[in-house]
Amino acid sequence: MAGNTFGRLFRVTTFGESHGKALGAIIDGCPPGLTLDEEYIQKELDKRKPGCFLGSTPRKESDKVEILSGVFEGYTTGTPIALIVYNKDAKPSAYEHLKDLFRPGHGDFTYFMKYGGFRDYRGGGRSSGRETVGRVAAGAIAKRILEEYSIEVTAYTIALGGIEAKKKDLSKVYQNKLYCPDEEAYELMIKEIEKAKKEGDSLGGVVEVVAKGVPAGLGEPVFDKLEADLAKAVLSIGAVKGFEIGSGFKGAYSRGSQNNDPISPKGFLKNDAGGVLAGISSGQDIVIRVAVKPIPSISIPQKTINKNKEEVELVVKGRHDVSAIPRIVPVIEAMVRIVLADHLLMQLANLAFQKRIKFPDFFE
Repeated sequence: MAGNTFGRLFRVTTFGESHGKALGAIIDGCPPGLTLDEEYIQKELDKRKPGCFLGSTPRKESDKVEILSGVFEGYTTGTPIALIVYNKDAKPSAYEHLKDLFRPGHGDFTYFMKYGGFRDYRGGGRSSGRETVGRVAAGAIAKRILEEYSIEVTAYTIALGGIEAKKKDLSKVYQNKLYCPDEEAYELMIKEIEKAKKEGDSLGGVVEVVAKGVPAGLGEPVFDKLEADLAKAVLSIGAVKGFEIGSGFKGAYSRGSQNNDPISPKGFLKNDAGGVLAGISSGQDIVIRVAVKPIPSISIPQKTINKNKEEVELVVKGRHDVSAIPRIVPVIEAMVRIVLADHLLMQLANLAFQKRIKFPDFFE
C-alpha cells in the first residue's frame, strides 16, 4: 500500500491496523538536540485516547507510547524516531460477521476493489480511525520543533450535531470534553450527543484550527503552497470531508473590495486570507476550518450488499464513537503541526543559504 508517508524534510510514515498487534510512526528529519521523552508525547496521545469522552467507544486502550529509536539521553539525535503503541483491548471476533459485507459509509467496498479482496476487515483495519494514533504521536514531535520558534497550534470544536459555538474563548477549549470554546454551546452539544446515542445514530461537526506565531515566508510557490499541503494533510484524515482557509466559501460570495486584506505600516488590518497569500504565510494567524462527517457505524438498520452482490440489511454492532469529535480534534491539530514543521525546516534551509551560513570547522 503506497501513500503512508507524508512530508519532505520532516517525513512521517504511519503503520498498523485497528485490531493488529500495534500501531505507530517513524519520523525522519527531526533535527538533533531537542529535548524529548515519552511523557511529552503521551500528553498529546491522551487527548485522543478512546473511552475518555461522552459518546466515545467503550474500547479501553491506554495508548502508551514507546520510543524505539532516535532519542538518546533525553535528546533527539537527528536519526529516525520510531514510536510504537501496542493494542491492548482489541476484539477482532466482533467483526467476524462483517468480513463479507460492505458497511455503508466505510471503506470496505473501495478497499475490496482496490486490493482484490485482500483486506483486514477487523474494525476497518488500516482505514480505521485508530490509524491516527501514529499521526498524533508524530504531531507531538512536530510540536516540539515548533515550540523552538514560539509557534502554537490550537484546534477546537465550533459545531457539532447542528449546534454552533457563538463564542471563541480559547481558554475554555481544554476545560470540557468536546474541546469547545463556548460553554453554552458545549452544554447543548452534550444533549445532542446523548440524543443521537439513544437513537443509535451519529453526528458530524466542524473543527477550527488557529496557528499563532507563524512567520511570514513559509510555503512553496505553485504546487506546494502552504494551504495546499494543509488541505492534503487534513483531508487525509478518514472522517474529514471539507476544508477551508480564511474567509473560505464565504469569500466566494463577496467582492474583492470586501475580501482583500488592507495593509498598513503596522501590518494587516484584517485576515480574510487566513494567514496565507500566494501559497506563502503572511505572518498573520493561520485559520482553517474542517468539516467532519458523522461516524458511519450506527445501530440503525441500513441497506447494503455482500461480496456476492446479495442484498443485506445491516445493523452495525460493536464499540463505536457517536461522533469523530472530539477525538479527531488532536488529530487535526497534529497534521497542521506536521505541515508547519515541514515548511519551517524548508524555509530555514532557504534562509541559511541566503545568508551563506558557514559550516563549522572542528579543527579551526
